[in-house]
Amino acid sequence: MQSQCPQCSTRIQIDDAKVPEKTFKVRCPKCQHVMTLAGRGQPEGAAEAPPPPPPPPSPPPAAEGSAPLLSEAALERAERAAAGERDAIVALVGPAAEPLQRALERLGFHVDVVEDVEEGARLLEQGVYEVAVTSRDGIEPGRPETLAQRMLRMPLDMRRRVFAILVGEDFRTGDGTQAWAAQADLVLHPNDTARAEHLIRATMTERKRLYQPLVDARRRVESE
Repeated sequence: MQSQCPQCSTRIQIDDAKVPEKTFKVRCPKCQHVMTLAGRGQPEGAAEAPPPPPPPPSPPPAAEGSAPLLSEAALERAERAAAGERDAIVALVGPAAEPLQRALERLGFHVDVVEDVEEGARLLEQGVYEVAVTSRDGIEPGRPETLAQRMLRMPLDMRRRVFAILVGEDFRTGDGTQAWAAQADLVLHPNDTARAEHLIRATMTERKRLYQPLVDARRRVESE
């Protein structure tokens, strides 16, 4: 199945075997526009009909090179983002989790504290969360990857959309060199969570200043 984004004209190809019977939604991999497409069992004009209920939380994987089918959580996030709401995920074990959750809530984020790293990573990759807080623990035999390791495997442009906070005993809070080496925006020692709100706000402001030229350039390209 082939389609074309109405916003930026990017061609999108989806394996016919992955196309559901009913109307479904995909996100353009270039401009992130969400479009509605007709399923296999529907006439060609069905894509223009009112959208059906969101797909289940665990849709089948999309073919390589195509936009993934969005989960219900990702579609809800898109609606909340349009309303100006912001989401964050905390995948952290230990006493630092709760104060970091409170700090993000005071900064205006809706925070999900998760233990299922696989589910959290999948939603993060679909653009559900603006902020991700986790640790940098290594892979243990017989255990899945951590959220931090999944984030490192995300495409660069996708990672830039996420404000990554890593927490660990080996970090010096706010150390820019350590943050750069860990590919994070902010590193925190667990003992410094009382300063988290101020540090997150200041680092976000600086990050926005640094990335603004890139954001402006992307918007110019997408508008052409």
